[in-house]
Amino acid sequence: MGGATIGAGPPGASDRLLRRLEWQVLRRLDGRVQGAHRTLWRGVGIDVADLREYTPEDDVRHIDWNVTARLDEPYVRRYTEDRDLTAWLVLDRSASMRVGAAEHGKDTVLRDLAVCLARLFTGQGNPVGAVLFDNASQRIIPPRTGRTQALRLAHEIGRAAPPPGATTDLAAMLRLAATTARRRSLVLVLSDFIGDPGWERALAMLAHRHEVVAVRIVDPAELELPDLGLVLVEDAETGEQLMLDTGDPLLRQRFAEQAQARESGLDAALRRGTAAAHRVTTDEDLVTALIDMVWRTKRRRR
Repeated sequence: MGGATIGAGPPGASDRLLRRLEWQVLRRLDGRVQGAHRTLWRGVGIDVADLREYTPEDDVRHIDWNVTARLDEPYVRRYTEDRDLTAWLVLDRSASMRVGAAEHGKDTVLRDLAVCLARLFTGQGNPVGAVLFDNASQRIIPPRTGRTQALRLAHEIGRAAPPPGATTDLAAMLRLAATTARRRSLVLVLSDFIGDPGWERALAMLAHRHEVVAVRIVDPAELELPDLGLVLVEDAETGEQLMLDTGDPLLRQRFAEQAQARESGLDAALRRGTAAAHRVTTDEDLVTALIDMVWRTKRRRR
């Protein structure tokens, strides 16, 4: 497993990145997502507050089977929520994430989103750790608080990623996250979820112990093929190349249909994995994306 040690301190580039994000994003977020709570996402406590009737949106793990048997109707326990928690960022560093324009590619969005989330959590006194995953190497950043932790994360993400070689083993990434986060935590998985099939079970096992939020990062070119004439396209992970005539409207239509089918399949897989799922596109405003993530997560919890 790759090392996670940094020498004397993060380089100037990481500090400049964090300063830019703090100025452009975090200042605009201030007061818009926290509400009356210390944390954006609160941990699940162990003290039972009361009981209420079960609804389809409830976690079946919270059903009180004794009460359900007595009343012949399903009831769930409501818990007193912890006001602090450990957050883990699981970051997909595979070759498919290095798609898109230099300043607005999926890897850039992943970096900016991860650093903003780390700064938001650490700014509220919550420890944040990270799992940086690629088939060839994995790096673990132990949970810490403070601005230095966000700087460290920015520095680690900025390291050169390994060259492409094979499709991403998403199941291995999720299993690594499950073994790394030992205590119950909030786990945010930032990935395009493009990789080997069969990762749903690993996601469900991760969500069995932790609160999991899946953030899919998508480039618009993956959803709709632009009319650029003859182009040579290459699989970012396997290196396979193919010549396409993007001027063919039938080809573009088939591409859009297949992309929509893939999106529907991914949404269904994430629902089966019991993860709260969000989609962030590379042309989306980061503040808008963060606010939407927070409020959708809060509505789901309610």
